[in-house]
Amino acid sequence: MKIIDAHIHFSDIKSFRDTGRDLSRVDYSSEGLRKEMEDGNVVFAVGMGVTEREEGFPDQFVQTPMGLDLDRNLPAMVGVCAGINPFDLDQEALGRLETELQKAEVVGVKIYLGYYPFSASDDIYQSVYDLAAQYKIPVIFHTGDTYSERGLLKYSHPLTLDEVAVTRRDITFLMAHLGDPWVLTGAEVVYKNWNMYADLSGWLVGTKKELTARLVDNHFDHVRHALTYCDHYDKLLFGSDWPLVPIKDYAEFIGELIPSKHVEEVFYKNACHVFPKIKQL
Repeated sequence: MKIIDAHIHFSDIKSFRDTGRDLSRVDYSSEGLRKEMEDGNVVFAVGMGVTEREEGFPDQFVQTPMGLDLDRNLPAMVGVCAGINPFDLDQEALGRLETELQKAEVVGVKIYLGYYPFSASDDIYQSVYDLAAQYKIPVIFHTGDTYSERGLLKYSHPLTLDEVAVTRRDITFLMAHLGDPWVLTGAEVVYKNWNMYADLSGWLVGTKKELTARLVDNHFDHVRHALTYCDHYDKLLFGSDWPLVPIKDYAEFIGELIPSKHVEEVFYKNACHVFPKIKQL
C-alpha cells in the first residue's frame, strides 16, 4: 500500500538531532529520510517548516516563512509547509510567504500554536489565512503538548481551533497530533467542523520497542476512544513526526488503531484531499 506521511521534520533543529540519536535511533539526514521512506513505502512526505537560531525553538527572531534546512537540497517527494513566526508578519514577511506559496513544493502553511503565544483566532494570523485561502492551501496547527518547556499550553489546546474553523470556512485546517493529550476534545472539533482535519502524528517518541509496548499496556485507550467518537476516518491523516519515531514502525503502530476498511483513506487518500498540490507533484 502506498503511504503519504503528512507530518515529518527536516530542519536543522538541535532537539530533533538529539532525539534521532538518543531516543528514536533514526538517521536524521537526507539519506536517512530517503531510506525510511523507501522501506516504509512512503511515496510522499510533508515537512513542517521550522527554524531556530542559538536560543532554540521557539525563536522570536527568525524570518517568516520558516523552511526545511537540514540539507541544501530538498529530498525527492517531500513537500513543504512553510512555517510562520507571528513576531515577523509585516508586509515584507507576507510578501516572502506569498512567494513561497507560489512554489510547487510548498503544499501548506504551518502555525506553531503553543510555541508562540497567540491563539489560532488571533488577528495576527488573519493575513496568513487570507493568503492560504487565495492559494487554496491548508493551514496546519500544532496542537497539544509542546516539545519545549517554553511553550504555553493554553494556546495549543485543540478547543481553541473551533472558533477559527467557524469564522474561516474558506480554509481547510489540519490539527496536528489530534490535540494529544486532549484527543477527545480534538476529535469533537474535527467531528463538528467540516473544514477541520487531523493528523495522527507525534503520540510517542522512541523506537519500535517503545511503540510495541504502548500498544499492549492500555496506554492508548484514550486514543481508541477519541477515534471511535470522531467516527470520521475520512478526516484523519497518517503522520509520523519523524525523527521522533522510525516511519515504518510508527505506520504499523497507527495501523493497529485504524479499522481495516479505512486504512487506505488514513494512510493515503485523505492527504491527497487536504494537500491538493500533492497530486501535481
